[in-house]
Amino acid sequence: MKAKKHLGQHFLTSKSALVKIREAGNVGSNDLVLEIGPGTGILTEELLTCAGKVIAVEKDRELIPVLQEKFADEIASGKLTLTEEDVLEFNPSNFLQHKTYKLIANIPYYITGAIIEKFLSTSCQPEQMVLLIQKEVAERIVARDNKESILSIAVKAYGKPRIVAKVPAGAFNPPPKVDSAILSIEGISRDFFADCNEALFFAVMKSVFGKKRKQIGGSLTEFLNDKEKAVDALTKSDIDPKTRPEDMTLLTWKKLVQVLQYQQ
Repeated sequence: MKAKKHLGQHFLTSKSALVKIREAGNVGSNDLVLEIGPGTGILTEELLTCAGKVIAVEKDRELIPVLQEKFADEIASGKLTLTEEDVLEFNPSNFLQHKTYKLIANIPYYITGAIIEKFLSTSCQPEQMVLLIQKEVAERIVARDNKESILSIAVKAYGKPRIVAKVPAGAFNPPPKVDSAILSIEGISRDFFADCNEALFFAVMKSVFGKKRKQIGGSLTEFLNDKEKAVDALTKSDIDPKTRPEDMTLLTWKKLVQVLQYQQ
C-alpha cells in the first residue's frame, strides 16, 4: 500500500522498534490494547502475539479490507476488533468503558498533541500510552531542555512520561524527514487533580502559555482582569511575577491554581 501524505502515513518496518514498543507497554495476555492507525498491520501483528485483545482504529478506508484479510482469523475469534473511524472522533467509552486498557500506536505527527490531549482528558483514560512520535516532540514532553510547555505540563499532570528509545527515519516507509522516539506515559490517572480544579488548571495554563514570552505577573493579570488578585495569588504561591511560564514546574502551577480556587 502506498502511504498517503495527507494522513501523515509512515509505515513502520523495523522489527527491533516493534519489539521495543511492545516491551515498553509490557503487553501480556490479560491486556486490552487500543491501537490507533494500524496501517498495514505490522504493529497489530506484534501486539496480537501477546495481548489478550486488540482494538484497532483506522481512518483510511482503503486499508480496511487489507487488514480484514490479513487478520481474518483474529477478527473471527474476537481477538481483534477493527473499526473504521477518525480517532479524534472515536469515543473510547463505547468500547472500553469500565475496562482497563493500554493505548499503543505509531501515530501521525500532525495530530500528536490532539491524540495525547484526547486520551489523557477523557473519562475513559488508558492506564498507559506507548506512542511512536516525532523525537523533538517527545523531548519537549519530558522537557529535556528544562523548558516546559502546555503539552509537557499536561502530560505530567496525568502521568509519568519517559523516552524509551530513538527510532531513526530509515525505520519507516516512506521515511519521514525527522527521527522519531518511543514515548511511554505511565501511571495515568486523575490523582493529581484530587485537590486541584482540573478545568481551572488548564484554563489558567492555556491563557498564560498563550503569552509564554511574557512574565507571569502580566499574563495572570490579563487572565483575571484584576492586578490586585494576580499579585495576591502570586505572593501566596511564592512565584516571582517576573517568572516566565516555561520556567514554572508542574507543582508550581498546581500551587497557583489552588490559591486561585480560594480566591473565587
